[in-house]
Amino acid sequence: MVRAAGVGRLAPRATAVFLVASNAPDLDIVAGLAGAHVYLDWHRHFTHALLFAPLVALAAVAIVRVAVREPLRWRLLVPAGVAAAVLHDALDWLNIYGIRLWLPFSSRMDRLDITPVVDVWILLALLLSVAAPALSRLVGAEIGESRRGGRYGAVAAAAALVFILAYNAGRAVLHERAVATLASRIYRGEPARRVAAFPDPVWPLRWRGLVELDSRLLLHRVDLLGRFDPEKGEVYYQAPRSPAIEQARRTVPFQSFEAFAAFPLWVELPPGGADGAVEVQLLDLRFGTPREPGFAATARIFPDTGAVRSWFTFGRPRSR
Repeated sequence: MVRAAGVGRLAPRATAVFLVASNAPDLDIVAGLAGAHVYLDWHRHFTHALLFAPLVALAAVAIVRVAVREPLRWRLLVPAGVAAAVLHDALDWLNIYGIRLWLPFSSRMDRLDITPVVDVWILLALLLSVAAPALSRLVGAEIGESRRGGRYGAVAAAAALVFILAYNAGRAVLHERAVATLASRIYRGEPARRVAAFPDPVWPLRWRGLVELDSRLLLHRVDLLGRFDPEKGEVYYQAPRSPAIEQARRTVPFQSFEAFAAFPLWVELPPGGADGAVEVQLLDLRFGTPREPGFAATARIFPDTGAVRSWFTFGRPRSR
């Protein structure tokens, strides 16, 4: 797709540089080797910041230079790498995870909540933009038209780009409608302190609505084609501050996750099991619920000894 879009005409090896630079920011995944909470601290960190895009581009050109073992036109290739890195950042900015765009001046996680972390429609558009030229070359070979693949490749790349731009613009409009729907209601006699709408993994007209009240959080299904009932949300109460929660908060996994979570929910389970341990969980309702947890920090506090064992998981928390 990158070649078909004309990037390769900028300079020799421009396509390779663009591809490397557009994926290089995610090299921060190596932080996961030091543990899940370390990955949480460093994923979408300085490699995704706008100020570091030129460094990402320089690294991409250097990688290609070493790989091909031939002189390159750095003056033309570095701007192509910067454009690729910024495009990567822009796509990450659209989804619900968040990105630290303004490092080193601010470590705030910015996000637009327009798309899921993995959007099936964008992936499908990219897949079709790659498959269409291959199919056209196959058909062209059968009928003796050797140039058809290149022509259709450029058309497919342009169509994919137009679709992605239009799709995200439409998602932004629908997101604003979902947020406005949530913000305009009274919830069991109480106005919302904060609302958010998170995209359905597949259907753009369906959103997960989150409403923050004084002492509880509500999750709603928002269907923009249907009627919204503010009384039908799932209710989640924050656990009151307790010695067990304060102990959990002092551990490294909880400190990392508390800094990351946009909509934290504290859960404390009563003592159970043979050891009488108290279990504390911190969830982020962007990614799951107590019944189906996504990102979660979990701690077990042992009253007899005062020991605390804590960990962070990206999936369903497991006993340890």
